[in-house]
Amino acid sequence: MKRGNLLRAVVFFFLIIVISAQAFAESPTESIRETTDKIIAFVADPALNVPDRAGERKRLIRQAVDERFDWVEMARRTLARHWARRTDEERKEFIALFGRLLETTYLDKVDGYSGEEVLYEGESVDEVYGVVKVKIVTKNETEIPVEYRVKKRGDDWFVYDISIEGVSLINNYRTQFNSIIVRSSYENLVKKLRVKVEED
Repeated sequence: MKRGNLLRAVVFFFLIIVISAQAFAESPTESIRETTDKIIAFVADPALNVPDRAGERKRLIRQAVDERFDWVEMARRTLARHWARRTDEERKEFIALFGRLLETTYLDKVDGYSGEEVLYEGESVDEVYGVVKVKIVTKNETEIPVEYRVKKRGDDWFVYDISIEGVSLINNYRTQFNSIIVRSSYENLVKKLRVKVEED
């Protein structure tokens, strides 16, 4: 094979790989829908809605949440300027505590699910960041707008913030945590988080 033909063959081969990878990469909406459908299936499953399987159902839901939420990014954005001052061990502990706090908050909302309709309104993507717009329609036809802010890692999208009716979850916690740190200390914030997650 001539050198020119060989070069064209190599370029063509790599183009096929790139196109195939793009074809199989999920959109932000598909990623959110996949996780949402999985969680709803666990909540609606009659076999899991019995007292002796409550722990299993909670574990399955938490696993699904863990697969979609970027706890490191969420923790970093929540601590904001205080993140840079933390040691690796402090960051590791905070990520774990904050993840447990949000899992509990999310699970409380999931446990309240009673057949509400989930409508996917659209998405916007700017390179590795995206926003998925969702509308929750309750049984009395109340509409609750939700926005999932996601970041791409590899071929998948991971949640780093949720906005419900225009209120950002991360901004809300950032304000609360910053107030505690400024008024007392970071150590006091961690102490409060430990108490909170142990209660739940």
